[in-house]
Amino acid sequence: MNKLTKLEKYWILYDVGNSAFVLLVATIVPIYFNYLATLANISEVDYLAYWGYAASLTTAIVAIIGPVLGTIVDTKGYKKPIFAISMIIGVLGLAALSVPTSWIIFLAIFVIAKIGFSTSLIFYDSMLLDVTTEDNMDRVSSHGYAWGYIGSCIPFVISLGIVLFYDTIGLSFQIAMAIAFLLNAVWWFVLTLPLLKNYQQIYYVEKPKHVIKESFSRLYHTIKDIKKEPKIFLFLLSFFFYIDGVYTIIDMATAYGSALGLNTEGLLLALLVTQIVAFPFALIFSWASKKYSNISLIKLCIIAYTCIGLFAIQLDKQWEFWLLAVCVGMFQGGVQALSRSYFAKIIPPEKSGEYFGLFDICGKGASFMGTMLVGIVAQITGHMNIGVAVISVMFVIGFFIFNKSAKYK
Repeated sequence: MNKLTKLEKYWILYDVGNSAFVLLVATIVPIYFNYLATLANISEVDYLAYWGYAASLTTAIVAIIGPVLGTIVDTKGYKKPIFAISMIIGVLGLAALSVPTSWIIFLAIFVIAKIGFSTSLIFYDSMLLDVTTEDNMDRVSSHGYAWGYIGSCIPFVISLGIVLFYDTIGLSFQIAMAIAFLLNAVWWFVLTLPLLKNYQQIYYVEKPKHVIKESFSRLYHTIKDIKKEPKIFLFLLSFFFYIDGVYTIIDMATAYGSALGLNTEGLLLALLVTQIVAFPFALIFSWASKKYSNISLIKLCIIAYTCIGLFAIQLDKQWEFWLLAVCVGMFQGGVQALSRSYFAKIIPPEKSGEYFGLFDICGKGASFMGTMLVGIVAQITGHMNIGVAVISVMFVIGFFIFNKSAKYK
C-alpha cells in the first residue's frame, strides 16, 4: 500500500485539529454554560431550553448559508481563502469563550464559533477531491476520522485535567476554563497551517463576471435538477435517514447514561472510550476499503447500527451502556468516513463545494430530526424504549434507499 502523500497528511491534520472543538462542545462547554447560567439564577429547565435554542439556531443558519457558500467556493481561487476565514472565525470564537462571565454573551459567542466550525467542514470535505485520487479517497477519509478521534484526545485530556483539578493546581474554575478554551483554539489553528500553506484548488468553476449571482443561479439549477441524478439524489436521501440514526444514538447515549446514574466523570470517560475505540476501527475500515467496495462496507455499518439501535431499546444496566459505547466507536468512524468518500466519488468534482453543502444539510437536518422524533414518540407512548425503536426504523429505511441508489451507475 502506498504511503500517504504530504498533502493527504496535511488534510488529515485538520480533522485532528478541529475534532478538539467537537469534544469540547460535547462535554466541557455545556458544563461551563450551566455554571454561568447558575450564577445568573437561571433554572435548569431554562438552561436546557436556551442551550437547545442555540443549537437549533446554529443548525438553521448553517443549513441556509452552507450550500450558498459551498457553491461560491467552487469558483477558481475562492476555496482556500473562504475556508481560512471560516476556520479563523471558529478558532477566534473558541478562544473568546474564555472571556465572558455573562451566560447570554457566552452563548452568542458559542453560536458564532459553531457556525465557523460547521461551515469550515463543508469546504474541508470538498477539498478531498483536490488532495487525493479517487482510488485513495476511502483510505484518506477514514484516516481523517481515525486520527481526528485519537488526536483530539490529547488537548481534551489536558483540558479535562485542568478543569477537574483546578483547585489542586491553584486556579479558579473560570481561569481553568479559559486555559482549556485557549489551549484547544491554539491546537486547532496550528494544525490547520500546513493545509493552508500547501493546498491548491484543482477542480473549479471559472470565475464569472458576477460571482455571487452566478453561484445562486448554479445552486438553484442543481437543486432543481438533482432528481435527474438518481444516484446522487437517492444517496442523499438514504444518508439523511441512516446518519440520523448514528447521530441520535450518540446524543441519546449520554441521556441513557444519566438515567442509569452515571456521574459526570463516568459519562466523560465513556465518551473517551468511544473515541479510543473509534481510532483503530476507522483504520480497519480504511484497510478494508482496499479489499471490499465502500458500498458493501457502508451497508455493513448500517446493519451494525440497526443492531445497536435494537440493543439500546432494552438497555437498563451500566455494563450495557459501556458495551453500547464500544459498539458505537467500532462503526462510527467507518460509516462517516466511507459516506464522505463515496459521495465525493459520485459528484461532479468541479462542484464539490456546492454538493457538500447539500451533504451537510442532510447531516445537520438528520441530527435535528432524530432526537426530536425519539422525544415525541416517547412522550406520546409514555415509554422511552418505544421512542428509541424509531432509531432502528431510520436505519432500515436508510439501508433500502442506499441499496437502491447503489444500483445506478
